[in-house]
Parts: sequence; structure tokens; C-alpha cells
Amino acid sequence: METDAIRFYKGASRKTSHPFGKKMFESFTRDETRHLGMLNDIIKGLDIDLNVESPGNIRTVFSELRDQMMQRIEATTDEKEAIKVALEMEKKGYNYYLKAADEAPEGQEKRLFEILSGEEEMHYQLLSNTYAFLEDTGNWFMWKELRIVEGG
Repeated sequence: METDAIRFYKGASRKTSHPFGKKMFESFTRDETRHLGMLNDIIKGLDIDLNVESPGNIRTVFSELRDQMMQRIEATTDEKEAIKVALEMEKKGYNYYLKAADEAPEGQEKRLFEILSGEEEMHYQLLSNTYAFLEDTGNWFMWKELRIVEGG
């Protein structure tokens, strides 16, 4: 599952023309590669450090490209389709790891699956938000900046 995600996100980052999409998919590639490494360590019976914080690379991408994101962009059909496929992959990953965490005995494996399900959920939320932005940028900004509309 992680190997498929790595391959998909690498391809998506090469095909995506918008700088934000490219950086987002590259960040997901790094996350999924890290996930695969952690799973391999568990399989090998190695101790792994599970006290790592989620990398949060996407927050950096948002701040770096904020000005470009403020402009109306037209995503290609391929880019939107890539996000739809990614949403489905992340949903499956989340459900898989959630179930694995529920079934795992207490310890490293359970904690690892909990971490991975949380990261897959974060990816899903980001992709969902990105898709909404691409579909209707004007309304996306209105809802995200609602406090301004309300006078807050």
C-alpha cells in the first residue's frame, strides 16, 4: 500500500504543473517513504522511535506559496483526477491502519498504526481542502475567511 502510494505521488508530482500541487505531492512522497521504513523496521523486529512529531511539511509549503495560491488558478482535469485518486488511497490507508491499530496488541505496533492512521487522515483532509479550493476558489476563500465576512 505504501509502495503504491509512493509511486503514485512521485508520478503526480512530475505531472502537476502548479507549484503548490507539485510540492504537496513531493511532501506526501516523503511521508509515505517514511511510513514504509517504519513498517519495515517493525517487520524486522527492530525498535523504532515512535515519539516523532508529524513532519508538517505542508504548512511550510502553504506559507511559501501563499501569494501564488491567492491568485485564481485553473487546475487541469488530470490534476483534479490525481487528487481524487489520492483521496481514495488515503481513505483506504486510514481505514486499514485504524483497523490494524484496533487489532494490534499494546506496544510499538499498536502505536505505529495509530500514528500512521493519523497521518493518513491529515493527508486526506489536506487533499479534500485542496480539491475544494481547485473546484471553487472564490467560495473557498470566503469560507476560510468567514470571520472577515462576519466582521470578526
